[in-house]
Amino acid sequence: MTDAARPLTALALVCTLKASPAESSSQLLAKQLLDELATHDVTGTAVRLADFDIKPGVEVDEGDGDEWPRIREQVLASDILIIVTPTWMGHMSSIAQRALERLDAELSETDDNGRPLVEGKVAIAGVVGNEDGAHKIIADLFQALNDVGFSIPSQGATYWNGEAMGSVDYKDLDETPESVASTNASVAHNAAHLARLLGERPY
Repeated sequence: MTDAARPLTALALVCTLKASPAESSSQLLAKQLLDELATHDVTGTAVRLADFDIKPGVEVDEGDGDEWPRIREQVLASDILIIVTPTWMGHMSSIAQRALERLDAELSETDDNGRPLVEGKVAIAGVVGNEDGAHKIIADLFQALNDVGFSIPSQGATYWNGEAMGSVDYKDLDETPESVASTNASVAHNAAHLARLLGERPY
């Protein structure tokens, strides 16, 4: 079966602290990843989590206006999950951490064979920031996502770190650095490849 034989879908969870319509470097990187995935017959959408009331907790539905369940539906309907987060004080954003905490509920959501419902789905990551921390954030994201059942492709993350204590954001660059653009392309290629393989031959 060729690489373009099976259409795939992707969902990007944008974990900026800024609600829409504020400009966001995380939103830009998520769009770039979705654009690269589109070249591999993957259709996708981005969801800015700051626009939703996502309750704290580790359950599928925390009730009382919790909007995570509608986002979870999109996660379960997608083949590829993208999490893009800014770096704050050397860590992922609090919104990204909350997304991981809500995804923890997937450990208890299994199919008839006891497999997590997200097993067979691929997860990739993107990080932007003006300080160190991207490698640690990616490590934390991948550990948590893999723990609940997602598969991580080879070279499944991209990031941009600006000058330490600088004032230039990723969204302010005149053009995307070649190293980031090429990494974005590799991430998308490998994610689509793995997602298609897992779709054809599940665990």
